[in-house]
Amino acid sequence: MSQSCGGIFDPETKREQLNKLEEQISAPDFWNNQELAQKTLQQRSRIEKLINTADSHQRQIEDIAVLFEFAVTDDASAAELKTSIEKLGVDVEESETQMLIGGETDSNNAIVAINAGAGGTDAQDWAEMMLRMYLRWAERHGFKTDIIDYQPGEEAGIKSTTFRVEGDYAFGLLSSEVGVHRLVRQSPFNSGQSRETSFASVFVTPEINEDIEIEVLEKDLRVDTYRSTGAGGQHVNTTDSAVRITHIPTNIVVTCQNQRSQHQNREVAMKVLKSKLYELELAKKRAETDKLAESKRDISFGSQIRNYVLHPYRLVKDVRTKHETGDVDSVLDGGIDVFIKEYLLSKRSVAA
Repeated sequence: MSQSCGGIFDPETKREQLNKLEEQISAPDFWNNQELAQKTLQQRSRIEKLINTADSHQRQIEDIAVLFEFAVTDDASAAELKTSIEKLGVDVEESETQMLIGGETDSNNAIVAINAGAGGTDAQDWAEMMLRMYLRWAERHGFKTDIIDYQPGEEAGIKSTTFRVEGDYAFGLLSSEVGVHRLVRQSPFNSGQSRETSFASVFVTPEINEDIEIEVLEKDLRVDTYRSTGAGGQHVNTTDSAVRITHIPTNIVVTCQNQRSQHQNREVAMKVLKSKLYELELAKKRAETDKLAESKRDISFGSQIRNYVLHPYRLVKDVRTKHETGDVDSVLDGGIDVFIKEYLLSKRSVAA
């Protein structure tokens, strides 16, 4: 029986698109328009990845079909069949999620900022729990992470942190996490262990590739150096090498303290600044600055996108999609993919 991995992946259509792009790239005047050429090359790369993914699924299906025949009489083949089917299910799930992402910068790396909100020490502890959740999520996906800035709380947790996530479609996936996250639990920071509500916000911007020009004038910058603080990573300095850059026209402030030298901290901070400026320009072009502002609402009750309840019952529920699960521990350990996919599905259905 013939097996096929077409459906939502539609590799044949993608191959036709790839052939047309190859014709454009082969044209003698291809590099006359540098900006258009770069976008075409990026589009080719994305399509090639989709085709390779579909081919990989096809090979998995063919292997499963062979294993299925042997599994009837061979226990080892039966066990391998079970493992192969489970792996295919996970791979297809990830591919389906990626198919829901198609924005201009969705395939880029992500710059993620977490800020503690209302709730004092509990909120700062919650912000650190969220940092761990996203780092574990990134680790599960094989993404590389790098903490750029880390501001510890007075007693526990963190006031804020900024980190970079490097991997295919990191921004497209994590952009679904933008908003306020609310935690309800018995507080570990008071003797009565009273029930407390804490808030933390997440904001995500795409890391801008080197080929995208963002002009930043030196006269528009105020650069301050200061001594690094806290346990932000393996290589936090004790010299005045941390860098804070303020972009005066927009009042955007970025900091970096985790690199080995002031020069490296400045270099990373400039990359974060360019990412934020680029996202701001995109928002202007889309004429949706109100939406951008809405995602940075007050970090307090009534503005949350997701609730995490640890007491008196255990439940994580997304306010936007209504998706929920009682497996709170798994979610806090980075198991947020189902929430990401449900949000992307709801976003796609609204757009349609």
